[in-house]
Amino acid sequence: MPSPFILDRSSVTQVMAWVLAALLPGVAAYVWLFGPGILVTLTLATVTALAAEAAMLKARGYPAKPFLTDLSAIVTAWLLALSLPALAPWWLIVTGTLFAIVVAKHLYGGLGQNIFNPAMVGYAVLIVSFPVQMTQWPAPLALTETPLTLAQSATVIFGGDVPRATLDAVTMATPLDALRTGLLQQLTVDEIMTQPIFGHYGGVGFEWLAAAFLLGGLLLWALRIISWQVPLAFLAGIWLAAGFLHFFDAGRFGAPWFHLFAPAVMLGAFFIATDPVSGATTPRGKLIFGFGAGLLTIVIRTWGGYPDGVAFAILLMNLSVPLIDQYTQPRVYGTGGENGKEPPA
Repeated sequence: MPSPFILDRSSVTQVMAWVLAALLPGVAAYVWLFGPGILVTLTLATVTALAAEAAMLKARGYPAKPFLTDLSAIVTAWLLALSLPALAPWWLIVTGTLFAIVVAKHLYGGLGQNIFNPAMVGYAVLIVSFPVQMTQWPAPLALTETPLTLAQSATVIFGGDVPRATLDAVTMATPLDALRTGLLQQLTVDEIMTQPIFGHYGGVGFEWLAAAFLLGGLLLWALRIISWQVPLAFLAGIWLAAGFLHFFDAGRFGAPWFHLFAPAVMLGAFFIATDPVSGATTPRGKLIFGFGAGLLTIVIRTWGGYPDGVAFAILLMNLSVPLIDQYTQPRVYGTGGENGKEPPA
């Protein structure tokens, strides 16, 4: 039987409900710091995910109600939506969500069968296919004189008539984009950090957003819905890799605390990398998986073609899971060796 070895449908629903509840502090912080546009994105992604889930279940001959009510499709939709710019056009949200549910989830066999995290597959497809649209992030409200209302945000998302000057005033590059652009212009990290988008540890607003996702992640850990190995190893991999580079050349490489409080890290550490289906299953394997994902995140951020590397790092580690699990199986009780094999004489 494939992971996650959960037989009781209600327990799946309960776990997914807790994951959604743990995401609420991040959603609330997003609205408070960046405006209500994320609510439109979440709603559209949720409706699309449920419709795609129902269509695929019908096509595969499965009853819709048990699977639609297990909340797994909504979790995928929320994780993807929270990884996208809150003012992304509607077709971008629909495309990513459809790809996540139809291709990354159901074409691999459905819940418990997918080898890649569906939300990150959807994100990767969008960032590779539509890099320009994926850069229109909302500016923090602290830096915006004319914040958009919920209705105005919906108008932007659904392609309504919004003056370009207004849109330019409420969107900007993320801190990672700004850092990469500044380095390409031969500026030092200290010179780049004088821009208004940067705060004490990360980007203005993004620091508190990361803290909100950290709070939700700690709730999942306290409830034992996730284990400590993957988040801790993931954050340690980012801290050590970024710290190593920063130690040898602080003018070219951002500080480790900047990378920890940059977008997507806390969301990735506690809500995405901890996916029990596409992640490693053994205790040692989880440490390797998390550390590898953290290390690859810094490698991609530093030398890759995209400012952020969390999604690609997790997908690459998803590929490594069978090998990791094979070589980290604990010793079977009652045998003399690992994996149930007797040691050589």
